[in-house]
Amino acid sequence: MRILVVEDEPLLAEAVAEWLRKSAHAVDVVMDGDSAIERASVNDYDLVVLDRDLPLLHGDDVCRRITAVENPPRVLMLTAAGSLDDRVAGLVMGADDYLPKPFAFVELGARVEALGRRSRPAAPPVLVRAGLRVDTHRREVVRDGRYVPLSKKEYAVLLELLLADGAPVSAEQLLEKAWDENIDPFTGVVRLTILKLRRKLGDPQIIETEAGVGYHIT
Repeated sequence: MRILVVEDEPLLAEAVAEWLRKSAHAVDVVMDGDSAIERASVNDYDLVVLDRDLPLLHGDDVCRRITAVENPPRVLMLTAAGSLDDRVAGLVMGADDYLPKPFAFVELGARVEALGRRSRPAAPPVLVRAGLRVDTHRREVVRDGRYVPLSKKEYAVLLELLLADGAPVSAEQLLEKAWDENIDPFTGVVRLTILKLRRKLGDPQIIETEAGVGYHIT
């Protein structure tokens, strides 16, 4: 998923982002509400992890703004106030889930994955295509009985291609889902990742290039 973390405590923001990146998510980080609204207006996020207690522009106002669009991202709200009234208020204003601070990162990850299943069709537990068997829970890839070790980005790109079910996926779509905003849109990182995937998956090649369109798995 493409995720925006909005948290004014720098150490916590980076800790959350790094935890989510371990699960092959593309994560952007901002420290204030105005930046969150600006980023959400230009990037297609699947999920926003939002601190409710932001300075200046309150998290409540941010939530209302970013969910008042046709296809809003899911919102997981974080806050030090964990009373029932606070949780209800957060959900009423548009948040999809509510996690009080302090929290366990394993619970944060579980809630993020649960919201991800709501924002897009859930990937089946096992994907099988063209001799590939991908366990999406363990993030393990096997081709013709051979285990294929992949980096997080390689796995993320492969998963997007598999979920497309044979339809072409553009380089821009892969950048949007597998990388964060720090990536140069004119970089050749998608092409390089595809090359590495082809080499690791071996012959016969199953990732094909459609000139001017994108990539698909046969």
